[in-house]
Amino acid sequence: MGDGAALVERMAERRAGVGALVGELRRAQVLVPYDRGGLWTAEFGGIRWVCGFTDEAALARFAEERAGVEGAGVGAASRSWEYAVFRGARLLDEVIPAMGMPAGVAVNVADPDGAMLFPPVVGIVPDGVAVDADADVPGGGRGRGR
Repeated sequence: MGDGAALVERMAERRAGVGALVGELRRAQVLVPYDRGGLWTAEFGGIRWVCGFTDEAALARFAEERAGVEGAGVGAASRSWEYAVFRGARLLDEVIPAMGMPAGVAVNVADPDGAMLFPPVVGIVPDGVAVDADADVPGGGRGRGR
């Protein structure tokens, strides 16, 4: 059998890195485009994802991808996109809970190397809306408070 210590160490590094990324998201300003009077969201895997972008260039790449998917051509990509600017903490602590369903934040979804999902789990969203808040967590506890 192999030494599991290396795996445990890598898992701890990953969790620590995710925590750092959540902190960065909480501090960052995120652009969220409007769609039919509400924020642009997509559903995948039973989760509603708020689509947010780190800057206008990332939003423009998304617009280009949408134009290609919808077959609308280049003109649709160059149209003016209205968006709201949120601090990431507000998205996670206020917008996500107000959605009334499992929801997370998808950042820069049109950037294959720069996209990141922040799912509705303990440590990312408030425990009351985390899908794993009642699940056992490593270390012998249950979902932790904030």
